[in-house]
Amino acid sequence: MEVLEKLKARVYRFGSESADGNRTMKNLLGGKGANLAEMSSIGIPVPPGFTITTEVCTEYNVLGEQAVLDMIKEEVESSISNIETIMGTTFGDEANPLLISVRSGARVSMPGMMDTVLNIGMNDEVVLGLAMKTKNEQFAWDSYRRFIQMYGGVVLGMKPASKEDIDPFEEIMEHLKEKRGIQLDTEFTIQDLKDLVYDFKEAIKKRTGHDFPSNPWDQLWGAIIAVFNSWNGERAVYYRNMHGYPADWGTAVNVQAMVYGNMGNNSGTGVCFTRDAGTGENVFNGEYLINAQGEDVVAGVRTPQQITKLGSLRWAELAKIDEEDRVENYPSLEELMPSIFEELNTYQDILEKHYRDMQDMEFTIQDGKLWILQTRNGKRTGAAMVKIAMDLLKEGMIDEKEVLLLIEANKLDELLHPIFDPDALKRAHVIAQGLPASPGAATGKIVFFADEAKKYKNSILVRIETSPEDLEGMNIAKGILTARGGMTSHAAVVARGMGKCCISGAGALKINYKTRTLTVGKHEYHEGDWISLNGSTGNIIEGKVDTIEPELSGEFAEVMALADKYAVMQVRTNADSPKDAKIARSFGAKGIGLTRTEHMFFEVDRIKVMREMILADTLKGRKQALEELLPMQRADFEGIFEAMAGLPVTIRLLDPPLHEFVPHQLETQRSLAEDLHISLEAVKIKVAELEEFNPMLGHRGCRLGNTYPEITEMQTRAIIEAALKLKERGIPCNPEIMVPLVGTVKEFELQEEIIRTTANSIFEERQDTVEYLVGTMIEIPRAAIMADLIAEKADFFSFGTNDLTQMTFGYSRDDAGKFLPVYLEKGILKADPFEVLDQAGVGQIVKMGTERGRRVKPNLKVGICGEHGGEPSSVEFCYNVGMNYVSCSPYRIPIARLVSAQAAIKATV
Repeated sequence: MEVLEKLKARVYRFGSESADGNRTMKNLLGGKGANLAEMSSIGIPVPPGFTITTEVCTEYNVLGEQAVLDMIKEEVESSISNIETIMGTTFGDEANPLLISVRSGARVSMPGMMDTVLNIGMNDEVVLGLAMKTKNEQFAWDSYRRFIQMYGGVVLGMKPASKEDIDPFEEIMEHLKEKRGIQLDTEFTIQDLKDLVYDFKEAIKKRTGHDFPSNPWDQLWGAIIAVFNSWNGERAVYYRNMHGYPADWGTAVNVQAMVYGNMGNNSGTGVCFTRDAGTGENVFNGEYLINAQGEDVVAGVRTPQQITKLGSLRWAELAKIDEEDRVENYPSLEELMPSIFEELNTYQDILEKHYRDMQDMEFTIQDGKLWILQTRNGKRTGAAMVKIAMDLLKEGMIDEKEVLLLIEANKLDELLHPIFDPDALKRAHVIAQGLPASPGAATGKIVFFADEAKKYKNSILVRIETSPEDLEGMNIAKGILTARGGMTSHAAVVARGMGKCCISGAGALKINYKTRTLTVGKHEYHEGDWISLNGSTGNIIEGKVDTIEPELSGEFAEVMALADKYAVMQVRTNADSPKDAKIARSFGAKGIGLTRTEHMFFEVDRIKVMREMILADTLKGRKQALEELLPMQRADFEGIFEAMAGLPVTIRLLDPPLHEFVPHQLETQRSLAEDLHISLEAVKIKVAELEEFNPMLGHRGCRLGNTYPEITEMQTRAIIEAALKLKERGIPCNPEIMVPLVGTVKEFELQEEIIRTTANSIFEERQDTVEYLVGTMIEIPRAAIMADLIAEKADFFSFGTNDLTQMTFGYSRDDAGKFLPVYLEKGILKADPFEVLDQAGVGQIVKMGTERGRRVKPNLKVGICGEHGGEPSSVEFCYNVGMNYVSCSPYRIPIARLVSAQAAIKATV
């Protein structure tokens, strides 16, 4: 009965070396809540608290505020009482007050995307009691000031009026600083802080029409609801959509006793990583601030100091600060508080070994005592991800299969982006230096506001500091540059999570939002000017810098070798040229799953001949034009076969409707008429004849080949002759001829007969043969239903899930953009079905087609060649269906190779 009651619990407690939950409960408690419970259980000093589950967030979104508050009221009140007992303080008490924090916590890390409120329980009476208890009036009033500012922004909606305006509370503070002739928050006197509290309350009353809430319980309930609301806030929704996280996950709410880093010079706060999140180097690192609260480090308003002496020395070298100045003004935590550092170093080692992964930790030092506020598997760049995984393997902490499961497939994409040409860097003009917050190479035009990042095709977002509201612009921009902040600032952490090049803390930059200018020394740069960022060195470079393609080498190659060791399903590529084929092979493609022959006809010297064939009124005229196209097509196939050197190459016969090849502009039609010595009217008439109301369902694919068999004959001859020519040169080739858009068995039979008759004719002419296959592209639902009958004739199936998705949903891919965003926003669809395979619908058709085909031909080769072939969840589905291969664009091959291995490993667990 007790177990059943626990299952119904909406609140889970932690603290004092015990907890209701553990790290396996991330879906229910969120990542933060699960890890707080885990740390508490293994003896890490965690401020006591409780977690309101993600299920409550879902209930809130359905039932509303009052219903949920009624549900959790008793459990929350009881859990507050538990914190009071552990801490020896009382919530709302004036003499011995308990102050608490309220933080979000989804099942996956979403840094800065949802809301936090600190110092809840403060009011005009409590601040006096706190000052008396701590004998630190400055600390008490600073905490009260911070609370009103944070609660006002998060719960009461006190935001800047426009993007050019600053935060309304910051504006009040800036006016006071100007009046007092000071620069830093830490320079405020006690009277200044009291004045700020009064002014903040007045601003809130003026903006909202209500007094600031003084009842601690009202404050708590308001903060809890604000965190639930932040799950559906603009930046959280954008972040979820960017990563494909479902809206129905919800966020947990973590309520904890406050511990303070702003109690004086024996207090502080910081963020640390057990390994370098940018490079993967196995070195403990992080940043801290003395006499500060956590948001000060992340916000970037004050430039923090390094935790380790090694980190401090490296920072000083980049910042061009001499050793005497560094030791005097910027000492590391290791040097300033050696005993605290040793304790923190011990905890980071324990937690990394416990979780067997790089950890991102937050901590607070309160009056000489260390508290760990959070740990999580740290966000990292793609390069760091690969290095950390391989290092953990070499250190014996994880095995080969765990290496592959530790790697996030989509982040491999970062390693395939262009890098700066070393020769070009030698000639580059470096204008300033910042901190290398996130590696990479970025070149673009300057923009100063996140919502204008899309103004240019390639933009660099330049900010004094970034905030969570800048997320969309950060995602769009090629790189991010900030004047303030350290390696753990918002810009740095988010950029690393995105795999985006970022330089932070470039103090030499003077940024003016009003004039939209960036000044470095005597040089002024304007919006739209080109700059380049070297995220590996922190160099800010004037103008453009040339880039080169990356290579699959080093630890990246080692990971791919491991993937191949465990993968069962192979990965091919979609390639229409020898160049693409060579790139694909360099990334490990085991063949070509789709060569689109129509792309070969659009080149300048060929389109004219193609149009001549289309405009011909007789079979003889068409054949004459096709004879001209034959050597061109044959040469294309020779190049592709040679590049693939014996690996299978699937060539799709002509697929698009003929109207795509004819000119639609009057001037081009006139030019074509002159070239072919026919009237303009004749061209117009033919173009009009080829127009269709619904081309996707019209005269295309095998329908073209069956209507005009001479097209199929020419393409078959080009393929077989190319293969024979390579055979003469001693180069093996393995052609697979694919008939597109089959809907009936007879359609395939007619095309197969043309292909085999043509091939046999060539074999007789040449007195030589090559092995080849004839298969079909399953992209019409009826073909999947008839798959058993088609399989009697076909050597292989390749699922064309682009068209299969269109025909299954009844959506035109070219027009769906008008309503798909609305469908995603309203939850009608969880993902764009053209990007992520619809496993419940389209996927079941794929599964049915595969099963029916193999019922007749157990060894039937089956693959997929739609856009889904490089999307991780779709690739895993293809493995589970039993496909032999997936095919994707060259630059998605490493991702598909990894997922193929991951799917095979998961199947054995």
